[in-house]
Amino acid sequence: MNFQGKSADASWADVNRDVIRTVGMPGNTYFAWMCLVGLTLAAGLAAWPWQIYVGMGAAGKRTPQMWAMYITTFVFWIGIGHAGTLISAVLYLFRAKWRTSIYRGAEAMTIFAVMTAGLFPLIHAGRMWFAYWLMPYPNQRYLWPNFKSPLVWDVFAISTYLTISLVFFVIGLVPDIAALRDSATGVKRRIYAVLALGWEGSDSQWRHYRRAYGLFAALATPLVLSVHSVVSFDFAMALVPGWHSTLFAPFFVDGAIFSGFAMVLILILPMRYLFDWYTYITDKHLDAMAKLILVTSLVLTYFYACEVFTAWYSGDHFERASVFAKATKQYAWAYWLMYFCNSVVPLIFFWKRARTHVGILYVASILVLIGMWFERFNIIVPGLAHDFYPYTWGTYVPTLTDSAIIVGSFAWFFLLFLGFIRVMPSLSIVEVKEVLAHPLKHPRKHDAHGGGH
Repeated sequence: MNFQGKSADASWADVNRDVIRTVGMPGNTYFAWMCLVGLTLAAGLAAWPWQIYVGMGAAGKRTPQMWAMYITTFVFWIGIGHAGTLISAVLYLFRAKWRTSIYRGAEAMTIFAVMTAGLFPLIHAGRMWFAYWLMPYPNQRYLWPNFKSPLVWDVFAISTYLTISLVFFVIGLVPDIAALRDSATGVKRRIYAVLALGWEGSDSQWRHYRRAYGLFAALATPLVLSVHSVVSFDFAMALVPGWHSTLFAPFFVDGAIFSGFAMVLILILPMRYLFDWYTYITDKHLDAMAKLILVTSLVLTYFYACEVFTAWYSGDHFERASVFAKATKQYAWAYWLMYFCNSVVPLIFFWKRARTHVGILYVASILVLIGMWFERFNIIVPGLAHDFYPYTWGTYVPTLTDSAIIVGSFAWFFLLFLGFIRVMPSLSIVEVKEVLAHPLKHPRKHDAHGGGH
């Protein structure tokens, strides 16, 4: 299948021009969105000191639900961070050419999603200035992390994933930043010159670049599977009914890829419209993304069925009671909303036209993200609400404080992403050129445009 589509009609100079112009001075619409995002973030930033001053009771936590919306959102953002590395590293190793137009935005999404997720353990801990106690270091109090705890495994898994993803992201940016440097003037040129690390596009530099890029793609690939598996151990290693399951690792990984692709669509569809990138992000790309969402949704539905079946077939009274409570008690609305968004809505992508219809793709992607957030919510909040002992059963009610912080985290993510697309190339100049006709082999197409970096 030819995924190059209309991009084959563009020249190398067209790619330089179309990407570099997105880094210029933004318009009023951009500033209006930044103001909206900034105000939302300010509300979240105001709620956080209030929670520190009043105490964790301001977040609505009560026994037994000491893990609530913060850990729900932490797992959600870690999941969002999965698709970026899958698109950039795994599909790179498989030489999937259709990734070239979308992987830069997906990579940026990964970095910003993991950075957002990293805030929640600090927020959840309350006294965040003691977070360094999680790190192993000699001290006079004889404090030492409990390496048998999956929470400590999280610290190492996520910090490793962020480090490798960040280095991989920066390496991929270097040749494109050099293209920005060559077209910029004044202070911007000096800044881009520093960030380009002396890139001149020599044969030696290209050979080292390719080796480093392939090496980090190989390093990042196993992390795609391992980091969310480790996050799933936070639950699977516990004895809480509904949590103690060997199914959780593949269940979490598939759900992460599923939600990550939905977020990629939410980000690239407005970019395609605002930057007029229809030449590079074609219907073929949208079709491929929709198919991946459909496949991961079907796998996720299979896991949902397995979860219910094993609870029933095990004969364990507590497992059965946990599933029954989720489906019929106070959180039943969240349980059935999850099924609707994650198992029913993606079925529309069996219809070929829906896979390339921008409106349907956007609405379906938003519903998928809602469904995946509630999937994490249904594991944590209803799971803890119906534990072994009836005298500990309780209902968690969100407060204005934790709701403002959760919404503020989305504003923080979009603030980072909006800032990125205005200072860095959000479409890979180098890799998009690789799928175009070479100017020396097809000189006529490039005669009127000249070359590019």
